[in-house]
Amino acid sequence: MNSQQNPRLRRLANGLGWFSIGLGVTEIVAPGTLARFIGIRDRRRSRTTMRMYGLREVAAGVGILSRSRPAPWLWARVAGDALDLASLGKTLASGESNRVKAGLATAAVAGVTAADVLCARQMGCASNGSSTTVKDVQLMRTINIDRSPEEIYNYWRDLNNLPRFMKHLASVERTGQNQSHWVINAPGGKKIEWDAQIEEDEPNRRIAWRSWGGSDVDHSGSVQFERAPGGRGTFVRVNLSYTPPGGLIGSTLAKWFGQAPGLLVEENLRALKQVLETGEIARSDASIHSGMHSAQPSAQAATA
Repeated sequence: MNSQQNPRLRRLANGLGWFSIGLGVTEIVAPGTLARFIGIRDRRRSRTTMRMYGLREVAAGVGILSRSRPAPWLWARVAGDALDLASLGKTLASGESNRVKAGLATAAVAGVTAADVLCARQMGCASNGSSTTVKDVQLMRTINIDRSPEEIYNYWRDLNNLPRFMKHLASVERTGQNQSHWVINAPGGKKIEWDAQIEEDEPNRRIAWRSWGGSDVDHSGSVQFERAPGGRGTFVRVNLSYTPPGGLIGSTLAKWFGQAPGLLVEENLRALKQVLETGEIARSDASIHSGMHSAQPSAQAATA
C-alpha cells in the first residue's frame, strides 16, 4: 500500500515531524533551560551544541511535513537520535550531569528512536518497496609529496605502514597474495571490517583494489603515483567509490561525527606526506583534546 493511502502511517509521520519542530525550536530559543531540564550543565558550549541540534531537528521536521515521501527525513531523524544518545551517554560517563535527569532523558530519546525507526522503515517500504539508501560516494583527492614515485609506492604497498597515516584504521592483515582484511574504528566504539583484493598493481605507478566477500563496506578505489615536473616530488592521486555502511544513516552519522569521506582522505594524505617527508605526523593540542582550548604544538606528540 502506498504511504499516501495509509492515513495512520501518515499521521504518525506528521506527529514525529511536529515533535521534531517543537523540540528544535525549544533547543534554539531556550537551550540553557532545556539543558538543565535533562540534567546537563548549562554552559556556553552546551548551549551552542543544543542550538545546532535544534537546527537539525527543525530541518528534519519541515522535511517530514512537506514531502510526500518523508522516509529520507525520518531516517535523518534516526541519525539525529543516535547522535543525541551518544551525547547523553558521554555526559553520563563524564560524571558532570544529574544522572537521574540524564537517565530519564536517555530513556525518552530511546523511545522516540524506536518510533522513528518503525515509521521510517514502514514509510520506506510503502513508498519504494525497500528501505531508503543513498547513492555511492565518488571522490578524488590529490597531494604533492617531496619523494619519488618508487619510494611512495613501496611505502604504500607495505600494508603494515597503512595504519601509521590512515586515521581510524585499527589494523590490516594480509590473508592471501593479493587479499587483506581491514578493521577501522567507527563512531560509538564500533568496528567496521571488510576484505579487500588488489586488482591492479603497477609498480611505482598505480594500485587498484575492491572489497569482496560480503564486507561491511562495499567499495573500490585506486591510488596513482605520478612524477611531478621539474623534479618536484610526486603527485599522489586517490580515487574512491563506496556505499556508506547503513545507507543514509551511516552517511549522515559519518558527517556529524567529523568523518566525512572527503575530509578523511585529505587528512590521510596529509599524514602520509608528513610521515614520508619528516618521519613523523605533527600533532597539536587541537588535534588531541576536545573542546575549546588554545592550539599549540603538543609536548606529547607521538611519532607515527
